[in-house]
Amino acid sequence: MNEQQYIAERVDDQITWYSKKSQKAQRWFKQLRIVEILSAAAIPLIAGFAKDPFPVTLTVSLLGALIAVISSVISLNQFQKNWTEYRTTSESLKHEKVLFLTKTEPYHKEEDSFRLFVQRVESLISKENSAWLQYTQSAQEKNPSEQES
Repeated sequence: MNEQQYIAERVDDQITWYSKKSQKAQRWFKQLRIVEILSAAAIPLIAGFAKDPFPVTLTVSLLGALIAVISSVISLNQFQKNWTEYRTTSESLKHEKVLFLTKTEPYHKEEDSFRLFVQRVESLISKENSAWLQYTQSAQEKNPSEQES
């Protein structure tokens, strides 16, 4: 595989993948947090202005349950963590690509620059994959009943 192929088929592909996943995680995180915040803010307003206690109690209970579910979904799916980690990996890959294409240090020496570039890019990708694997294994250890499924 030559330099152009590697950049197009591996580096650019990974940059695109991490950027899209980062955007998706960011969107989910922000949308869920907005609903959570609005629900929490609505509780005292509803409780303070209602005249009939039954609908108020029911509405406040439902909003409280919604807040708990949203908080759990955000925590379970790690939207904020994935957003920042995927963005960091994408930006690091872009940085390495620019350094390589401009022959900036550490890629200023022609003889080893492509080999070094591949090593550094694959190291960034491997680091992200290892972090994901570690998180997955940790989650399975905390929830052994899911392994049986």
